[in-house]
Amino acid sequence: MKNIVVIGAGTMGNGIAHTFAQTGFKVNLVDISQEALDKGLKTIITNLDRIIAKGNLTEEEKAATLGNIATFTNLEDAAKNAELIVEAATENLDLKLKIFKQMDDFAPENCILATNTSSISITKIASVTKRPEKVIGMHFMNPVPIMKLVEIIKGYSTSKETFDRIYEMSKTLGKIPVEVNDYPGFVANRILMPMINEAIETLYNGVAGVEEIDTVMKLGMAHPMGPLQLADFIGLDVCLAILNVMYDGFKNPKYAPNPLLVNMVTAGKMGVKSGEGFYDYSASKKAEKVSKMFAK
Repeated sequence: MKNIVVIGAGTMGNGIAHTFAQTGFKVNLVDISQEALDKGLKTIITNLDRIIAKGNLTEEEKAATLGNIATFTNLEDAAKNAELIVEAATENLDLKLKIFKQMDDFAPENCILATNTSSISITKIASVTKRPEKVIGMHFMNPVPIMKLVEIIKGYSTSKETFDRIYEMSKTLGKIPVEVNDYPGFVANRILMPMINEAIETLYNGVAGVEEIDTVMKLGMAHPMGPLQLADFIGLDVCLAILNVMYDGFKNPKYAPNPLLVNMVTAGKMGVKSGEGFYDYSASKKAEKVSKMFAK
């Protein structure tokens, strides 16, 4: 497989496109507007420049990487010669089902259809296609060019051939693939999101403040980033969506999102992407200042 299509030029999509292109794959990056595509390309260029600054990439390799990426606002045009399509749209079931129907209609018969979903059932997504055996999950971690892990999730009908091809391809990207079965939240978020939710619960109940909670987890548990800062980095709206998927899937109250998280998302406080979450990012994206809502 050499011809890859990535749907979505946002944080995950541009990172996935960057990773494939830097490894030598031809990538068609698709989004609904040229503005979104331009923003995604700008991010890729910035990230490539950071790698160059660290001495891990040359200007020639940067040019080759960018030369491997073409942009499209029309999926049908982008998918004509696709051997693998990776969907990296917003974590919304209805949107993903709509996109997968289009992917199935436009992609060649032998094309594998993958989703970067962090929690939604691969089996459910595959059910709207005529090729469920060729549908699989490729859950990359953020930031994609740096993080090594990829959860490879098999749906109920995913064939061994599809799994094996994607598992081996992930290695060629310099990633470490891990086989995971299709249950809400998979492994990463089934463990991570309850921890983040419990950190929010701890704040909500007044046990400790934002910095104190994050400090305990960083210094006491050797986490590189505290759970509240991490939630801001992921996006509070994304955390809420994943918790809702797990709560709906398991019907277990331990996955029910904390009311504080729900209220913050409703108020538009999404974390880094909106400029404010548990921390204030108006001056810096390094979580150096607690949001005024939680400041003492």
